[in-house]
Amino acid sequence: MTHEKTTPLRERMIEDMRIHEMGDKAQKAHIRSIKDFAGLLKRSPDTATPDDLRAYQLHMTDTGVTPPTYNARIMALRFLFGKTCGREDMKRYMQFRTQPRNLPVVLSIEDVSELLAAAPGPGL
Repeated sequence: MTHEKTTPLRERMIEDMRIHEMGDKAQKAHIRSIKDFAGLLKRSPDTATPDDLRAYQLHMTDTGVTPPTYNARIMALRFLFGKTCGREDMKRYMQFRTQPRNLPVVLSIEDVSELLAAAPGPGL
């Protein structure tokens, strides 16, 4: 079984997540997100610039990353920069995405009448 080398930055981030009592699944998701960002960056993520963050967000948008995954990756980056790197200013370069909401189905008066007519009366 091969273990990848744990960098001091990753070790510190893991410690910070433990301090914040983050669950194992969330920790793994955060590490995976930062690894994805570092793969695109091709250098240590703590060296990222606002332009790098912009390029990553465009990359996620262009490759069809779903809003929940996109937002989870942004949360991981916010944690890395805000808590682990002490670079709170980087948060302002990260935008969350909203997922379009479907409107609820509204029944017509006729549909409601049919439903009521088909329902058994009280006590049946």
